[in-house]
Amino acid sequence: MKIDILTLFPESFSYLNSSIIKRAQEGGQLEINLVDIRQFSKNKHKKCDDTPFGGGAGMLMTPQPIFDAVKSLQQPNSHIVFPSPSGQTLSPQIAQDLAKKEHLIFICGHYEGIDQRVLDLLNPQEISIGDYVLTGGELPTMVIVDCLSRFIDGVISKESLCEESFSNGSLEYPQYTRPQIFEGLAVPEVLLSGNHAQIAKWREEESKKRTQNRRPDLIKEK
Repeated sequence: MKIDILTLFPESFSYLNSSIIKRAQEGGQLEINLVDIRQFSKNKHKKCDDTPFGGGAGMLMTPQPIFDAVKSLQQPNSHIVFPSPSGQTLSPQIAQDLAKKEHLIFICGHYEGIDQRVLDLLNPQEISIGDYVLTGGELPTMVIVDCLSRFIDGVISKESLCEESFSNGSLEYPQYTRPQIFEGLAVPEVLLSGNHAQIAKWREEESKKRTQNRRPDLIKEK
């Protein structure tokens, strides 16, 4: 998969050059390109924002640099994504659908957002990562890229995908590693038993218990 990220702040994306996403790029499963929107500004000072018509606080990103940047990258197989509080909330299903695309173009808004005409002309998929507002689209873009990349074949094991939170509509069970006792707290005996049937049963029960206590809404949705 190829991902182009349009942003005013390319330096914000150092996280994408680390850990699992870095290995996915090195392994050829993922290609991520950062595109500086300022390079497409026709303003002699490379200005990409202006005051909003009708007044109001803050500055708004102007349409021309964003539109031209997208058009320079867009192909017949491109899918455009705009992280926005107005979008549909990110879910595992949305991430899986995005992971099936061949080419994604992310538009990172900033300041008070972007000119509505960009959205009207390009019709991107708007995705929210929660009911709160951030200073820009860079962090939401990294969240979405991280989430969808896990569903790309070869990035992580399929076993990990099957047993994590939300994979079956429930939260994941508690996990433990060495040492067996830490600060007086011991690993549950069943996990040391070697009885895989009992371990599976314990994990299922703990998953249900955690979901009931922390996210009962997930149970109601089933």
